[in-house]
Amino acid sequence: MFKKDPLQIIAFQTYGTSNHLYLRGRAIEDESINLEQQGAFKLLFNAWKRFETDEIKNTELRIKVGDDKFYYTKTDKKGYFLINEIVENLEDYANTEGWVPMDISYNTQHLKRAIQSENRFPGEMLIPSQNASFGVISDIDDTILHTGLTSILKWRVLINTLLTSAGKRLPLEGAPEFYHVLHRGKTGQEANPIFYVSHSPWNLYRYLELFLNKNNFPKGPIILRSFPRPFTKKRKGEKPQKHKEIVNILKTYPDLKFILIGDIGEHDPYIYKEVSESFPGRILAIYLRSVNHKKKMLRVKELYDGYKTIPVLLVEHADAVIAHARSHGFIK
Repeated sequence: MFKKDPLQIIAFQTYGTSNHLYLRGRAIEDESINLEQQGAFKLLFNAWKRFETDEIKNTELRIKVGDDKFYYTKTDKKGYFLINEIVENLEDYANTEGWVPMDISYNTQHLKRAIQSENRFPGEMLIPSQNASFGVISDIDDTILHTGLTSILKWRVLINTLLTSAGKRLPLEGAPEFYHVLHRGKTGQEANPIFYVSHSPWNLYRYLELFLNKNNFPKGPIILRSFPRPFTKKRKGEKPQKHKEIVNILKTYPDLKFILIGDIGEHDPYIYKEVSESFPGRILAIYLRSVNHKKKMLRVKELYDGYKTIPVLLVEHADAVIAHARSHGFIK
């Protein structure tokens, strides 16, 4: 018989409030994926392992906050778990940036398997600092990481994702510095929260997390999507998943205004405009990175032609967006 791989838990960086505990992640076997692996064959093999995971389904997990708060949840048939609890005084456990650390573990009473890390896996949830003057919701693909979403048949997406290690992916020029300036805000001490929202599936969570860490982007919740079920049609009028996630962030923090950052390659211009109209007074600015695609550029310019409700900037260079943010008092 084949020896079974040891178990692990991957907790996704999430966001909540002082009275709302929200954490999600996945329980899977440890496939020993080296995210900085080199070589085309090894990279393809690692990519296959990221999507062909051995999930630990219908298994109870324990979440520990501090030394005195314990919560329990159960994984679903794909190994994913969610804890969504109304609690009290979570801010007492947060650090100066607003992150609440947690320990997640398997309930081993009926689980006879080897478990990594002595059955203690870290998780974190962000409660935005009281010093924050605004939040930032940013796309990842082709906004801070070149993926090739506008290329013919998306072939560059496949090459960049499957044949390039996360450690070797380069951010778009000036992006990490700009996000840090936004994070610090006008006073330089604001700890404005950054939310990274992508259309990529949760299988790429660790890949994108490593990319953000390696390139020194500000730490923030990473919000991806689940694969749609095969042969399921989108319901008429149903909003894209990214739209739903952005709306959820806005509703979670009703007193916080936001800057939206994306690119013109896919749906960002349409989603961001609709969100700004649905939440009047909540969006401070929309920044959209330009891409080398004349038709898309023309459509976006027509979409925002005469739009004076909030500032909208099509960005080609980081210097221009920094100057714009400074002139509107977002940064020092």
